[in-house]
Amino acid sequence: MPTATWNGRVIARSDDTIVVEGNHYFPPDSVDASVLRDSDTTSRCPWKGLASYKDVVVDGDVNADAAWYYPEPSEAASQIAGYLAFWKGVQVST
Repeated sequence: MPTATWNGRVIARSDDTIVVEGNHYFPPDSVDASVLRDSDTTSRCPWKGLASYKDVVVDGDVNADAAWYYPEPSEAASQIAGYLAFWKGVQVST
């Protein structure tokens, strides 16, 4: 089962991830929202659209912008709307 871990804490786990460009996108209800903090950071993917970011905070340690998602992706990426992916040291194991 795909699992995302950072700083010794499981932050997401699901058998229903969607893999896009090698990244596991986790359904929102499979992510521990208590470790996420809103970020003002955004970026644009040419085919997925505008991404928003969240900081991952575990035991007072902050991994800035370590989670991203597409609240309103393009039609080509509509299947990942609201799903979260991780990077910046967040380990995703399968």
